[in-house]
Amino acid sequence: MTEATAPFRVMIVDDEPVARERVRRLLAREPGIEVVAECGTGRDAVAGVLEHRPDLLVLDVQMPELDGFGVLAALPPDEVPLVIFVTAFDEHALRAFDVHAVDYVLKPIDPDRLRVAVRRARNEHGLAAAAEQHARLRGLLSGWTPDAIARPADASTPANSAAAPLQRFLVKSNGKMFFVNTRDVDWIEADGNYVRLHVGSASHMIRETIIAVERALPPSTFARIHRSAIVNLDRIAEMRQWSSGDYIVVLTTGARLKLSRTYRESIEAAIR
Repeated sequence: MTEATAPFRVMIVDDEPVARERVRRLLAREPGIEVVAECGTGRDAVAGVLEHRPDLLVLDVQMPELDGFGVLAALPPDEVPLVIFVTAFDEHALRAFDVHAVDYVLKPIDPDRLRVAVRRARNEHGLAAAAEQHARLRGLLSGWTPDAIARPADASTPANSAAAPLQRFLVKSNGKMFFVNTRDVDWIEADGNYVRLHVGSASHMIRETIIAVERALPPSTFARIHRSAIVNLDRIAEMRQWSSGDYIVVLTTGARLKLSRTYRESIEAAIR
């Protein structure tokens, strides 16, 4: 096969097998596309890129242990291919991607949107525009830290970020998708690689770690009170001393949450 007819080599990275299968089926509709590898973890993706050297990564942003940003940050600068991010975040949380000219596709993936993104990547491949995109991508990665999803930031300074704080969550439930504004959330509970949003009498599960959610939320409104809980500061009605230096945080909804000693000073400072 000559260089002029060489296939456009694509690698798919997503921790959900169903999502990988959908991307593979959609890519099969495009002529000249060769899927050279699929990976279900970020660490496998790093090794896969170095082994297969794809022209394009269709890369899930949200993955446990090593997320999409982590995959790219772990690669040598000259080994980073063109990238299409796949993410459940809404457009407002993706302004950082736009600034750095990195394309993205929202979940659930729209076939036409993926087609446009892939064709744009193919047009840029091998051109001067590709080199420029690499430079911008490296600029994006310069602010990356582990678990930083919506707005990369250092854990000790969550407000130090160029991207705007998360304004709403995308929730998937019973075959439907809808948004929940952050200001409507009373508190957030960790559940492994998921978190549960408590909104009045309702609750919603989303696939994200509590660390990533904490860093994405506006620190002026939300604060961690326990290793497994974040509260909306506007919902705190009172704090009651409990035992062993711990407190109970009582919300306006009547919910009672434990405030551990680790987070007591930061909460008191935030309330003041």
